[in-house]
Amino acid sequence: QVQLVESGGGLVQAGGSLRLSCAASGRIFRTYNMGWFRQAPGKEREFVAAIAGSGGMTYYSHSLKGRATISRDNAKNTVYLQMNSLEPEDTAVYYCAVARFGVTVGIHWSEGDMVYWGQGTQVTVSS
Repeated sequence: QVQLVESGGGLVQAGGSLRLSCAASGRIFRTYNMGWFRQAPGKEREFVAAIAGSGGMTYYSHSLKGRATISRDNAKNTVYLQMNSLEPEDTAVYYCAVARFGVTVGIHWSEGDMVYWGQGTQVTVSS
């Protein structure tokens, strides 16, 4: 069992930035491919970004590509999502998740590709 705790969400004006963090339990964190998803009100949860266990490979959805950077610090068991030039359309609950064994970075992940989820952190972007 892996526990994930997100933080760093909040209210920000359009054009602003936020860095989300996801702290994970587990002594083999470096072996997990990790991802960020988001769910806006009335919409399905959607993939945002992914990072390999080593941190050597990343992949982004088109919705945030160029405005977001996913990274990780395996010494701290933490994954980050830096988001810049935020838009009101980015308002959502953001979740981090652990990919199932064998799910690789470089494809658009679905919810079924993930095995553990955090509770989410709210990001609200005002216009």
